[in-house]
Amino acid sequence: MKHTITAIYLLLCTSLLDAQNGFNIISKPGEKRADIIYNGQLITSYCYYDSIAKPFLYPVNTVDGVTVTRGYPIAPRTGERTDHPHHVGIWLNYESVNGIDFWNNSTAIAADKKNLYGTIRHEKVEKTKKSINNAQLIATANWFNNQGAHFLKERTIYDFKVQNNVVIIDRTTTLTALGEPVVFKDVKDGFIAIRVARELEMPSKEPGVFVDAHGNKTKVDPSSGANISGMYYNSHGVKGDSVWSSKAPWAMLKGTKDNKDITIAIFDHPRNTGYPTYWHARGYGLFAANPLGRKVFSNGKETLNYTLQPHGSVTFKYRISIASKDMPASDVEALSKDFQRQ
Repeated sequence: MKHTITAIYLLLCTSLLDAQNGFNIISKPGEKRADIIYNGQLITSYCYYDSIAKPFLYPVNTVDGVTVTRGYPIAPRTGERTDHPHHVGIWLNYESVNGIDFWNNSTAIAADKKNLYGTIRHEKVEKTKKSINNAQLIATANWFNNQGAHFLKERTIYDFKVQNNVVIIDRTTTLTALGEPVVFKDVKDGFIAIRVARELEMPSKEPGVFVDAHGNKTKVDPSSGANISGMYYNSHGVKGDSVWSSKAPWAMLKGTKDNKDITIAIFDHPRNTGYPTYWHARGYGLFAANPLGRKVFSNGKETLNYTLQPHGSVTFKYRISIASKDMPASDVEALSKDFQRQ
């Protein structure tokens, strides 16, 4: 009997240890999310809350537990901005799809203007799989206007891995038009984005007022202070505010949070429409790649109104890396080359 109890105890301990090693995915449909766990720590959650107008990854953490995303509007933190409530975690959508604004939709939009905005509704988690070194979640969603018309289908594959203590998230999204053409108008706000924590914003002494496509104004206060540490760079050596409207295969944001050096990079893929993408990288913490908005970033030299014909599909592949270290450009370039080979 003693030997049997010992064997059961060792088996339980081994099972618990295995559960703490590598990747795990914990589905929580009652809470409308699925947690992505690595070595027992939360890396991110795939969320599809009713209060947010699209699926998104939130929060986003490094392997050692530093949260790089802003808390607002889900879990506001002391001292952070409360602008742009549609900037949540990591997401993908666009400002003008058949004239409907998916990018700016949030609970802050007045009821009499809601007809101008669209919602991406999670449909189902189609599949999950996990191993020590990788995890994958495949989800489907539908793009609706405010009247309930459904004209775009989305299928997204999220691949997660950790390499040299760098969290790597590869997102492959296929969009399929339904019974009518779908036009992605050439506009500024899009496409894949992360909204970062206050400490990772770029220092600034100037307040700003930002206006969306429908005239809604958002005041953004200065981000001066010793704890504001962000700086953008792109793969061509462009730095700071000049990364906004630059075109490059990748861009990165460096800063310091919780006494750790942080490097966040977003990578475009050569097979994407609009490659290399324009960067919609703002000092106040919005870090986005927009391959479909050309006119505003090129000062009118380029235009792209991308159209999907009925039942036509287009696929976009992006990589985001998050590291608790100051990564040199050569290491980021190596991640880019690896991604480009896929």
